Amino acid sequence: MSIREIALVLGVSKNSVSRWVRDVELSYAQRARLAARNPALNPELNGSRVRARNALQSRLLHQEVGRALARRGEPLLVAGCMLYWGEGTKSRNQVMFTNSDPDMAALFLRFLRTYFDVADDIVRVSCYLFADHVERQREIERFWLDALDVPADRLGKSVVNVYSKRSKRLRRNVLPYGTCRIVVSRQAIVQAIDGALQELGGFERPEWARLAW
Repeated sequence: MSIREIALVLGVSKNSVSRWVRDVELSYAQRARLAARNPALNPELNGSRVRARNALQSRLLHQEVGRALARRGEPLLVAGCMLYWGEGTKSRNQVMFTNSDPDMAALFLRFLRTYFDVADDIVRVSCYLFADHVERQREIERFWLDALDVPADRLGKSVVNVYSKRSKRLRRNVLPYGTCRIVVSRQAIVQAIDGALQELGGFERPEWARLAW
């Protein structure tokens, strides 16, 4: 229940309820359920505008979930947000993170699992290899699965990058395991991370709540 709902049931002020529950820790799923409850919309708006307003309000509320997490100041949360800001692909609907460092990738996935209840069945892993990796493809795929501690059915099709003779000479063995991409298709998590980043950085990016920018 929200603070407002508790206050109505008990017949007390929202400020009183806020003080009573300030030490209650909610899971990400619980915060998301609260965030999904939108206020009543103007009945004069047409259906498409209602849906657009409803969706925008939901994204903003998920950003507030992220801001609340950021205010806790926990190192893993801060590290995960900074990794995403620097190495993540800025999609509005998917969390995508690509890197060649297995420890960095594992830390990022631990961040998602810890703060957003991300289970294995919504994680997708893909390997990006160079031409000299082809003979070791299965070994490399197993390496990443083990490093991230995800089951084999979460592995997508690997991509092999073909390059010129000159670049092949320069790149051989530079990245012995290529790179790995982690994908979690949850818009709510993208918005929560966006909210946390704004809170941590002390800036406002209203465009991050839009689906396209």
